[in-house]
Amino acid sequence: MNPEIKDALIRKLGKDKVKDDAETLRQFAGDITENPDGKPDLVVFAGFAEDVQNVLVEANRLKVPVVPVMANTNLGGLAVPVKGGVVLNLSGMNRILEVNEEDQYAQIEPGVTWEDMSEYLLKNHPKLRFAYPLSPPDTGVLPNFLMDGLANLSLRHGSASHWINGLEVVLPNGELLKTGHFAYGGLPCTRSPFPNLEGIFCGFAGTTGVVVKMSVQLWPEKKHRQRIFLMAYDVDHTFGFIKDLIREEIADDLGTLSLPTGKMLFGEYRPVYRDPAEPVLFAYMDYSSNFEFDLKSKRKIIDEILQRYRDRGAYFDGPLDIEDLVRLEPRFSKFTNFPTRLDFLLDHPGGGLTWVGTYGPMSRFEEGFKKGSEIMLRHGLPPVIVARPMQGGHFGVLRWITVFDLKDEQDCRKAAAVNRDLADMAVNLGFFPYKTPQWVWERYQDRLDPTFCRVVMNIKKTMDPQGIMNPGHLEL
Repeated sequence: MNPEIKDALIRKLGKDKVKDDAETLRQFAGDITENPDGKPDLVVFAGFAEDVQNVLVEANRLKVPVVPVMANTNLGGLAVPVKGGVVLNLSGMNRILEVNEEDQYAQIEPGVTWEDMSEYLLKNHPKLRFAYPLSPPDTGVLPNFLMDGLANLSLRHGSASHWINGLEVVLPNGELLKTGHFAYGGLPCTRSPFPNLEGIFCGFAGTTGVVVKMSVQLWPEKKHRQRIFLMAYDVDHTFGFIKDLIREEIADDLGTLSLPTGKMLFGEYRPVYRDPAEPVLFAYMDYSSNFEFDLKSKRKIIDEILQRYRDRGAYFDGPLDIEDLVRLEPRFSKFTNFPTRLDFLLDHPGGGLTWVGTYGPMSRFEEGFKKGSEIMLRHGLPPVIVARPMQGGHFGVLRWITVFDLKDEQDCRKAAAVNRDLADMAVNLGFFPYKTPQWVWERYQDRLDPTFCRVVMNIKKTMDPQGIMNPGHLEL
């Protein structure tokens, strides 16, 4: 790293915002995945867009790498400073700048968390709702959108990048770019009819600029909401039931959790054994309405489809309302409201968490669930699996999750090995990992369209000719 950068940034931002002590550097060197730590040289704590501009102007001038981070809890190692340089911490930019209730959007900064959004809307705009993932409440909204993640309204509205109305982005040379209706100072209620410049920053792993403001869609909050759970004993019947229910277009959210996920909630670290009398997986669904009669009608439809499967020999326990489930077992309260902290995945003694999360065709859900379970058991790991349909069933997410001991090298290697095997299986079925780590791009380089690779790299080079933005990621 050019040694001039530290003094230059202290002059522009002040000494309090520029840190290079050992503890701070250690804190920002890596994440909770099996990906090796990097070696940052400086950490800058940005408070305003002008801070970000100052950092990128100087970094661009001195050709110093910059890695933007917020909570740094993504599971692809995407914010590990593999080339050193400056880690740009955006968590201090945590202002909710506007909520427009009539036009149903919010303007937020990159440090706004899911918990921030939830509490702010509940207090100030209870007629609006937001979509929440299973991410911890203290993680960032904006990074999830830029990485095209998902949330509990993704069945209705698709992956998160589709909900972006417009962005303000600091480019690698320090210029501020405004997209959508931000470009002329209009109300950022949509990005149409402007060119979709947001796509230059979604899925690019922070290699094309630093987003400092986002307008995001909100939706009406309903007066009545119901969440129910099923215990299911057959994979094919369960996914068949879910696919049939999708086509009725009555649910806000649908998904499944494998049995080991539930067992881990009850304190088992790596539950690989399944008693034949136990369910294979749990199915859950949310539905809502402003009218009680409509809510009851939706429940009748669910019960009728469920009965059809039972008439064919399917075995389900339930459905149980979440309130009844919590009365039976208070630990299920984790699933009553989002955002929520799934401490059984995050707070175990080993500290490590990784996944292969993929998007792909729902027609191959059953096969992916079964083959993924076999792979994880073969590695001596419990098949912790989440499956969710997206965007009305046009595609879905299959996600295989592994907890491991970060301090145990053999356990780290096992986590990496199972991820490779799972990714190979998933890609061969037509799925592809989202929030894509660099090892995935490298592993399937020969399968990628050469023109796609060339265009992506040309976009990166055009936006960032000095190559300072999060180098070592999205390299094709």
